[in-house]
Amino acid sequence: MSFRTTGTTSAADYVEDVSPGSGALAPRAWYASSDAKSLSLNGRWRFRLSPTADAEDETFAGTGYDAGGWAEVTVPGHWVLQGDGAFGAPIYTNVLYPFPVDPPRVPTENPTGDHLRTFDLPADWPAGGGAVVRFDGVESCARVWLNGTELGEFKGSRLAHEFAVEHLLRPTGNVLAVRVHQWSAGSYLEDQDQWWLPGIFRDVTLLHRPADSALDFFVHSAYDHVTGEGTLRVDSDVDGRVTVPALDIDVATGETVTATVRPWTAETPALYDGVLDTGGERVPLRIGFRTVELADGLIKVNGRPVLFKGVNRHEWHPERGRALDVETMRQDVLLMKRHNVNAVRTSHYPPHPAFLDLCDEYGLWVIDECDLETHGFEQQAWRDNPVDDDRWTPALLDRAARMVERDKNHPSVVIWSLGNEAGTGRGLTAMAEWIHGRDTSRLVHYEGDADCRDTDMYSRMYADHAEVERIGRGLDGGTHRRRHLPFILCEYAHAMGNGPGGLADYQRIFEDHARVQGGFVWEWIDHGIAHPTLGYAYGGDFGEELHDGNFVCDGLLLPDRTPSPGLAEFRKVIEPVSVEGSGDGTVRITNKQDFADLTALAFTWVFRADGETLASGVLPVPALAAGESAVVKLPRPPADAPAGAETGWTVRAVLAGSTPWAPRGHEVAWGQIPLTARAAPSVDRTDGPVVGERLITLGPASFDARTGALRSIGAVEVTGLRLDVWRATTDNDDGSAWQADTRYGERWRTLGLHRMRHRLDAVEADDDSLTVRTRVAPAAAEAGLSTVYRWTSDGNRLRLTVSVTPDGDWTVPLPRLGVRFGLSAADTVTWFGGGPGEAYPDSRAASEVGRWQSTVDALQTPYVRPQENGARADVRWARLGGLRIDGDPEFWFTARRWTGEQLDAARHRTDLTPGGTVWVNLDHGQHGIGSQSCGPGPLPRYWLNVAPAEFSFVFSAE
Repeated sequence: MSFRTTGTTSAADYVEDVSPGSGALAPRAWYASSDAKSLSLNGRWRFRLSPTADAEDETFAGTGYDAGGWAEVTVPGHWVLQGDGAFGAPIYTNVLYPFPVDPPRVPTENPTGDHLRTFDLPADWPAGGGAVVRFDGVESCARVWLNGTELGEFKGSRLAHEFAVEHLLRPTGNVLAVRVHQWSAGSYLEDQDQWWLPGIFRDVTLLHRPADSALDFFVHSAYDHVTGEGTLRVDSDVDGRVTVPALDIDVATGETVTATVRPWTAETPALYDGVLDTGGERVPLRIGFRTVELADGLIKVNGRPVLFKGVNRHEWHPERGRALDVETMRQDVLLMKRHNVNAVRTSHYPPHPAFLDLCDEYGLWVIDECDLETHGFEQQAWRDNPVDDDRWTPALLDRAARMVERDKNHPSVVIWSLGNEAGTGRGLTAMAEWIHGRDTSRLVHYEGDADCRDTDMYSRMYADHAEVERIGRGLDGGTHRRRHLPFILCEYAHAMGNGPGGLADYQRIFEDHARVQGGFVWEWIDHGIAHPTLGYAYGGDFGEELHDGNFVCDGLLLPDRTPSPGLAEFRKVIEPVSVEGSGDGTVRITNKQDFADLTALAFTWVFRADGETLASGVLPVPALAAGESAVVKLPRPPADAPAGAETGWTVRAVLAGSTPWAPRGHEVAWGQIPLTARAAPSVDRTDGPVVGERLITLGPASFDARTGALRSIGAVEVTGLRLDVWRATTDNDDGSAWQADTRYGERWRTLGLHRMRHRLDAVEADDDSLTVRTRVAPAAAEAGLSTVYRWTSDGNRLRLTVSVTPDGDWTVPLPRLGVRFGLSAADTVTWFGGGPGEAYPDSRAASEVGRWQSTVDALQTPYVRPQENGARADVRWARLGGLRIDGDPEFWFTARRWTGEQLDAARHRTDLTPGGTVWVNLDHGQHGIGSQSCGPGPLPRYWLNVAPAEFSFVFSAE
């Protein structure tokens, strides 16, 4: 006998319904007023987790239900980040859906969290009027009840939803019940590159709505850059009056008024406080006057083209996931402003509205992106993609409307984005048409529309430098419409691990071609999850069946919001003032801002010799308008500058006074102007090697008589000095799976550069030198490096000259080329060269030549996945462990308490255990970094090609 069930229905059928939901009120502007009482329902909620969408009945939603045996979770929050693993685990995928692609169906195994919150109304809760309960973010589908009555259900995780509840409220004992499903039809529209984290992760608020409250309103505030006048009109669902005291404005809603105003820009975020008074409610307004337009083939604000120096920002906290508090958001904005960032793309969903308030206040251009991505359909050639299926169009339009209506009154929002990596289709066209019709004051963006049918700009991600150059020159082809649109890189410079490299090269292209209006680095912060034993966890650390490893850790901030070296590099590359020396005792100062003059900045100079400051002062610079430059005379060099010293000026632009985002004296730009070069270190060959039975001595050094290996310099023991060509591969070395031909990490390993063998060919002692001849080559390979170490001394100092001659067929560049050795004791490091942070050939713009000091431990950059890090560039000399090391020529310096092989083997920070030896690398060359973890690799000029090389170091014991 067989059994077959067909045509079954479930109370949870709404989970797989393609509609956006039912019962929610129409979207409206997000605001708060002192006249409208509110009650936060954040805090501890009772919680029950079920394995399927309908595993439990709905009796929990009724009044009188005893949930005393339930667990508790914090709202806002994600249940998988609470309960010490008792409530499931996070899942990370970049593209792939972690469930079968069968839209709109989802697995029966659908973790479902029932949430209960009991609350009383405050004693002063107003009588009359209305009330709504607002959910600012729930992933991915929620069904809501109040006091046993169902309010409705909704999808759209990063979007606000409100329900009318006045008729259901009681003075005491109100029960709000919310059933949240991890998977739903909405999940197919939310395949963003991020952790899948179910839960009520944004605020839940009860809002009183007074009689004659504003309901919804739209602030239209334009600026005429020719007349200097602002135009204001506030449309309101409920008639009222608009007052702006600072502008003597008192006008009825719906009427237009003009006044002379200061315009709002990201550089000068002028806001005017106003009030919308509808009789029943006084709504505070923060009005920024600005006009956004597509003119002359360019994105213009207030009549001027804008160069976006932006970042993509996911909302993230290493413990709370996407549940961010306002102070964390403020920290993000302040860090952006202090690092010269002027724009944010809210990848890939509207942020918490409080973040946009901060962007208005402090000044950031915003591309506000809809909560839409269907990237996983790319795996099946976009077949059944929801954005080209009419059944899904109502859901798409609902998402667009909820973004636009909620955020329409923010002057910082200058561009609406339809979403990300969702292919193309009729649904996107419908969204674009609706947005263009609803808001003519902003432009529309979408990257996946190569023909720009629905967009006001041509957008690409990860185009390499050569392609961006061609686009800038108008040689990219495409449709006639596209060729006449401005271009932005909505994603570029993938900031995963060590990197990104090539930022300065991109910026030069942006500044050379007006059509190329900048870009947005991917991305702002690493999404590492704090973990008790791993440090920070990434994909696969929670037992996911499908995952994309540490691809989720690709930000300019480490998970704890420590700026990475990549952010320091970006800050330097995009600085708003350039300082360029011409070698004739003058410096050219250029104001690279789009709107502001240099009034807010002061300029200082220091003159240094061998890194020591000899003189300093103030540099008079005129208040240059945006785009202007001036040549300024530098002060004369001090008369007491030592002969033979390396000398030059460092000029800095700093804030002349405190601003809301940084204190007086905060550095915004700098440049160095060299005067005299250093003299190369020299060692006279006055001492010859003395050969003993076990040791060879040469000046202050001793060597193994059989192998020629260095044993000591003075009292300092040295171990393992030899040629080193390997580095623990970076995420960008390893590259992405779709760029196999140029993934150098894999090619290096295939050749065997991570397991080089050293063959001793000869140890030769003559009158004035000790020469050790070797061949360094990987097992199973024909190619090798004939390497000669030649040691000489003047009795006190020791000079090593390394000569490298390649033989065989080398088909790849080297990761690095230099020597490595171990010191038994070293902590403090002092050096004269580039600093203070790490640098590599294509990420060295922020490396300032000076004298620096650090501990060995502080030299390390603690990337979430350990990899090559910590090199200092252009080092003239370094001191550590009782040695001074001078380079000829300058060298790359690295020191760490583990070997490169140990670093390479580590998968988390906690895998690295400091040993008793400090391993020092002195490199003649390093291969570039690039951003090939998703973008292009290093440009050819940054490759460390295999070629004959010779370099020297001078050692002296101190």
